[in-house]
Amino acid sequence: MDVLITVILVIVVALVFDFTNGFHDTANAMATSVATGALKPRVAVGISAVLNLVGAFLSTEVAKTISDGIINEGENGVEITPTLIFAGLVGAVLWNLTTWYLGLPSSSTHALFGGLIGAAIIGAGFGAVNFSVVLSKILLPALISPLVAGVIALTATYVAYKLTKHAASRGAEAGFRHGQTVSASLVSLAHGTNDAQKTMGVITLTLVAAGYQDAGGAPQFWVILACGLAIALGTYLGGWRIIRTVGKRITDIQSPQGFAAETSSAATILVSSHLGFALSTTQVTSGAVVGAGLGRKLASVHWGIVGRIAIAWGVTLPAAALVGGLAAWAATSSILGLIVVAVLGAAAGLVIYLLSRRHPVTHENVNDVDEAPDAPKKEKEVAA
Repeated sequence: MDVLITVILVIVVALVFDFTNGFHDTANAMATSVATGALKPRVAVGISAVLNLVGAFLSTEVAKTISDGIINEGENGVEITPTLIFAGLVGAVLWNLTTWYLGLPSSSTHALFGGLIGAAIIGAGFGAVNFSVVLSKILLPALISPLVAGVIALTATYVAYKLTKHAASRGAEAGFRHGQTVSASLVSLAHGTNDAQKTMGVITLTLVAAGYQDAGGAPQFWVILACGLAIALGTYLGGWRIIRTVGKRITDIQSPQGFAAETSSAATILVSSHLGFALSTTQVTSGAVVGAGLGRKLASVHWGIVGRIAIAWGVTLPAAALVGGLAAWAATSSILGLIVVAVLGAAAGLVIYLLSRRHPVTHENVNDVDEAPDAPKKEKEVAA
């Protein structure tokens, strides 16, 4: 009975993470379309939510990487318990909420993996983690995918402006805006095929660790449906803070650039999902937006913002691992420790949410950026 209760708790927290992943990563698909006016904010998040749900049913390769790749199996089965998975999820959720509050497009993927790795090491030792899989299917794609998407977006932007004589005509601009509707939809679909699967993999790993499912099996239908609905709901609510950063503060995005960025992001994510690479869709999209900015004019990229985002990328995995490890240390000590972790995690999430209400960013003011993005005063205001 104790194991069942813990499994239920893990599933609930996993779906909470999936929900935060949805509103945290809405910017991946819709930020440039919202920034250029190709789609109205509410319409954009609605389309993205539906396609995230559809994408969740298209592939399970990434889920298998998580449920049957990162965590090793020992003599007695998977060397991680539902309690440790719960602790790892707490670390991931808190990091997602923190970076959302700051308006930083950090990686939900690395937050999740960092939390799980930290909890696994504290609870079961370094041998519980398959570091070769972490290197080949998580870290290397994290380094390569933003560069690939950026180069493709840079090239596509340059070609687009050349072919349309720098997009000066009204017809060319309108054409690219219509194209953005399609390209943004493709990114949303790709996001569902990659990010929704990560939570599927976590829940499946929990069921395997608890003995409710055989190792190596695919996610069950109810797991796929629950994860798809959770990420779709989070997407619909819209992570307006991060949409503002990606759409307005990395570069002065125009419709041709938005189309190029979205198309290159969708292609990179879909190929990676097919190969089972659990990459960060946030990093891919941000890299593509930078590439699109460079393709138009070097000075249009706000490198101060890019630097802050890069720092967030670098510290996400170790920071989430630290929180996940501390949570695992407390949660595995006793039932009381598990309850304390749950209560403190919920309290911390509530505090972050209440702080965000002091300076809300909504669909009505998401495109309002008055000062230069690199100005210290404005950076402080948006971070709040």
